[in-house]
Amino acid sequence: MRNDTRLLFTAYVRHIALLSGVADATKKFTVAPAVEQKLEERIKQTSEFLSQINFVPVDQQEGDKVGVGVTRPIASRTNTAAGTRRTPTDPTDTSDLGRYRCEQTNFDHAIKYVKLDAWAHRPEFQTLLRDVIVKQQGRDRIMIGWNGTSVAATTDRAANPLLQDVNKGWLYKIRTFAPERVLSDGALTADATKAIYVADVGDPTKRDFKTLDALVFDATEMLDEWNRDDTDLVVIVGRNLLQDKFANIIEGAGNTATEMEARDRILTLPKQIGGKRAIVVPFFPANSLLITRLDNLSIYNQNGTRRRLLKDEPALDQIENYESVNEAYVVEDYGVCALVENVVMGPKPA
Repeated sequence: MRNDTRLLFTAYVRHIALLSGVADATKKFTVAPAVEQKLEERIKQTSEFLSQINFVPVDQQEGDKVGVGVTRPIASRTNTAAGTRRTPTDPTDTSDLGRYRCEQTNFDHAIKYVKLDAWAHRPEFQTLLRDVIVKQQGRDRIMIGWNGTSVAATTDRAANPLLQDVNKGWLYKIRTFAPERVLSDGALTADATKAIYVADVGDPTKRDFKTLDALVFDATEMLDEWNRDDTDLVVIVGRNLLQDKFANIIEGAGNTATEMEARDRILTLPKQIGGKRAIVVPFFPANSLLITRLDNLSIYNQNGTRRRLLKDEPALDQIENYESVNEAYVVEDYGVCALVENVVMGPKPA
């Protein structure tokens, strides 16, 4: 890198060390709690979706879910005159299937000298270095939350382009711990290939549901009864399910859908589905629907586990940032979930 760029990079490394109270940021260190909290907040604010779910700091790597919402009604009556004791219960209890485990996730990255030299004239040089990782950490978390199915000792990004092997995400947790709240197959499947056919065609024998509205109305019954009329419920819709009812809306929005993915925006559809607000979010499976509240989804990060090291690697003409944190993807209340998968827009093939 050029000499003026090196001065800027050296100042950046010193600043990172100063913030966490360490002598040298080129040796592995634990990020200071206040800095870690600010970083988590910045990551959250990079995405409209992340800003509407929960980020929960926890002390233990494994334990009971925190329970950030009410999971059941509390109104009752007890005949105390008959000697029956009133027994309060915790409405935030999630002890049923309520465990979490934070797994280490590495967010390592490298930036070539030539790119640093191109940024050197910018007054916000340090902000550019910071934001290049902050935004991508947010995008990766969304990707893992929707698509993660395992925790591999060594991940394979080529085989798992949606980070399926980095951690166990929200949809995996619903499938595993609440299979009764998952609809993945219709009545018309004749072989091992599962499908739910949604088609407005003349022959009713070629469809499981006539419309997405009918499918969502039916799937809502999988929620606990006291949650079915919650006005905060949304329907998260996979992009392949928009081709009929909403194709003209997406096309009319110009590049809105593209911008949504680039900026991690939530795209709210102007028409409800099944009487509920319908939204599109980045990286959600293309042929699926999820009925839930956004505040029912959480990311837990273990306090004191964000570790970092900055390194100049002249052998590769780049600087390297090694960074990790322990985190878990948590569904707070499975009673506020209904997952529909393998939806096919069209009639069953002949």
